[in-house]
Amino acid sequence: MLRTALRNVLAHKARLMMTALAVLLGVAFVSGTLVFADTTATAFRNASAKSLKGVAVSVRGEGDPATPAGEEEGQRTTALDAALARKIRALPGVASVRPTVNGEATLAAKNGRPVNADNNSQNLATNYLRDKGGKDSHFPLKEGRGPAAEGELALDAKTAEKAGYRIGDTVRFATDGPALTKKLVGIVTTDDPQVTAGGTLTLFDTETAQKLFRHPGQFDEIAVAAQDGTAERALTDQVRALLPGKGVRATSGADLASEQSAQIAENTQSLTKTLLVFAGIALFVGVFLIANTFTMLIAQRSREIALMRAVGASRRQVVRSVLIEAALLGLVASAAGFALGLGIATVLRPLLNTTGAGLPDGPLVITPAAPLSSLAVGVVVTVLAAWLPSRKAAKIAPVAVLSSVDQAPPARALVVRNVLGTLLTAAGVLVMFYVSTLTTSTEPHLMTAMLGGVLTLLGVIVLAPLLSRPLISVAGRATTRWFGVSGKLAKENALRNPRRTAATASALMIGLALITGLTVGGHSAQRAMDREATQGLAADYKVTNSTARGLDADAAGKVARVPGVAAAAPVTSAGLDTRGRYAVITGTDPKAFGEAAQLDFQAGTLDDIGPGRIAVSDEFAEQAGLHVGGTIDAELGSGTDSGTDIGTDTGTDSGTNPGIDAGKTGTDAGKARKKLSVVGIYTKTRAADDALGTLSDVLPYSTSSQELENVLVKAETGQAPGLERKIRAALGDSPLLKVRSQDQLVKENNGPFATVLNMMYGLLGMAVIIAILGVVNTLAMSVFERTREIGMLRAIGLDRSGVRQMVRLESVVISLFGAVLGTGTGIFLAWAGGSLMTTSMPLYETVLPWGSLGVFLVLALVIGVLAAIWPARRAARLNMLHAIQSA
Repeated sequence: MLRTALRNVLAHKARLMMTALAVLLGVAFVSGTLVFADTTATAFRNASAKSLKGVAVSVRGEGDPATPAGEEEGQRTTALDAALARKIRALPGVASVRPTVNGEATLAAKNGRPVNADNNSQNLATNYLRDKGGKDSHFPLKEGRGPAAEGELALDAKTAEKAGYRIGDTVRFATDGPALTKKLVGIVTTDDPQVTAGGTLTLFDTETAQKLFRHPGQFDEIAVAAQDGTAERALTDQVRALLPGKGVRATSGADLASEQSAQIAENTQSLTKTLLVFAGIALFVGVFLIANTFTMLIAQRSREIALMRAVGASRRQVVRSVLIEAALLGLVASAAGFALGLGIATVLRPLLNTTGAGLPDGPLVITPAAPLSSLAVGVVVTVLAAWLPSRKAAKIAPVAVLSSVDQAPPARALVVRNVLGTLLTAAGVLVMFYVSTLTTSTEPHLMTAMLGGVLTLLGVIVLAPLLSRPLISVAGRATTRWFGVSGKLAKENALRNPRRTAATASALMIGLALITGLTVGGHSAQRAMDREATQGLAADYKVTNSTARGLDADAAGKVARVPGVAAAAPVTSAGLDTRGRYAVITGTDPKAFGEAAQLDFQAGTLDDIGPGRIAVSDEFAEQAGLHVGGTIDAELGSGTDSGTDIGTDTGTDSGTNPGIDAGKTGTDAGKARKKLSVVGIYTKTRAADDALGTLSDVLPYSTSSQELENVLVKAETGQAPGLERKIRAALGDSPLLKVRSQDQLVKENNGPFATVLNMMYGLLGMAVIIAILGVVNTLAMSVFERTREIGMLRAIGLDRSGVRQMVRLESVVISLFGAVLGTGTGIFLAWAGGSLMTTSMPLYETVLPWGSLGVFLVLALVIGVLAAIWPARRAARLNMLHAIQSA
């Protein structure tokens, strides 16, 4: 039987080629994902190992206290100072000490535009620490020298090239405030993964770095190198004994490496699981192709199998022969798939880095688990898919030698299948209707939605033979009317074996159902995000700061004086607590805000807002029981717990209590109680939070430390183009400034989502490719099965073009059947699951992208035509007499 299996594989190479290709693609996805995960994890570990090379002990702060009053923004205090570094250096067994200062510096390119303005890459900055030779071994010089004075800096080579700078150029940058300038004196190389993945690196001398990010003599980390023979644990204990107390910790190099390794595993695990899910989908679609192929091969070899039974082969031997054939096919295809997977793993890193993933460079890593898992998955999937056809082969009796090879399946089997399919579909639909009533995307709700989706898809797959007859009959009427005899024959051929047609269409249906669901959900989410990004905005530009620091309080005044600006509305926000309800109040200039934003007032107007008078959103009014004319006793402030409470306590029961609560430090900083009158109610919008008041009422208690969060700019008619540069110039043209139009706000809001969506389209496209291979394979084998029939049709007058047309139409009908099932199921799943988005996206509603759905149907037609090219050509070239004589 083993020789028989080998002979069958070699005898049917062409017929098994498409099946092997499906297994190959699915396994390539699995192997590519596994190798990519190993490669990425190893690259992270290598990068971590390089950064920890020679580090026996790392001393770091566990958290920085807030900036004390009167100190410069951006500077942070720390217990790691030069005195501590000297004490550590004096310990026995210490070879060297490297104190570092870390921060962020956003660069302006030579053309004036901020570098990395449109992505989330890191803009790293640190100190260049000279050794005895005057260089820093951590940052090898490529050109020039290291920075040595306050007016100098160095950049890494990729950053210098990206920004267009050369040695001697003046570089503009900002850390947490106005733009600064320094001379570029050196270009270095680095293997920091954040930099190699698209980030920037700026180096200053130690004193300058401390001035920018810390305080003189203070550091972020002290890395300690040990002398040969010194025990790392013992040295760590010695260093801990020198530490000042809370807020600072010493970690051994081994423990630090272990922590980073665990973090790396956690970071890469999620991406790996996601990619493996799509690999599983591709393999699941491939199961239909494999099962269909072996079913047709067995039908074509029924006489051969009957003869084998007649000469003594047992049923078990027949099953074993088919499964061995499947295993050999799976093994060969899996080996080829693993090789292709190496190519996929190679291109995944640069592809994901274009989305800002920040994956480090590194060699391809192939562990034994990757090829073994890939081969095992391919073989197991192929054998399992061939199991049912092998059982069917074993049931062929020896007397079936002269029987027809193309009988319809028993009526009982279809009845059982239809009942099972109905139950599965009904269960899935009921679960999805339940999901449609949910409004939160918690993990249990997501799992319920996934269960409902799987049950619905399985139910439709099982019911596909039953659904094929009415749907294909409707399509057949059109093909018969438009194409005559060829169209009618195509319909009859598709209906001849509903199981085969259903299996072929189901593979395409699964791919299109997932893509349709993704398209409908993605389109609806993008529409919601588009509306949220600009909801209530009439402004042409929104000005913000790219760091946590806000804009200066006079920024709106500066922008308002720019020629071409009609209005500039300052915007800030603060917490508002009243009647047990917490809300956010927006502070602004009501007059300017009226031109830059669009509010729908249900009662009152913007003109009614003034000192002590606020408007509230309809939602907040309902929650807190507020109405126009009422007064609320509210607590304003962010509650940042830093410094002294300098709020003015007005309107309390004991009268006015101005001034500072001396000695009250560390509690409720920047908070105050105020009596506010409600003078208006508006429909809640993103432009205004739960409440809207004047800038003078809100700014002292704002979440951005008495700074503006943004400025909304309305341009004069026809003056919007080119206004960005003028606004930037008026505000000092800091690289930290973001001046974005409404289109840019939408693009920035949707950017990460659109990237993920496109990536998922690409991953699901693999399933569709496998489904197309299934259509080609089914048609090719169907042509072989109907050789005599095609010969008879040619003999009674059907010409070659008619035969080609018949096969093409059959392919189109099957593809359209799969497309209709897929798009219908995908729309239903997207609609039912869309309710889970309403919490994170209040404006979410299911919107059908009719253009995309139409493209999918056209795609099905194209798939049908393309898939039929080879089978139709083969059918038309059959020799008429030889075909009639075929057994």
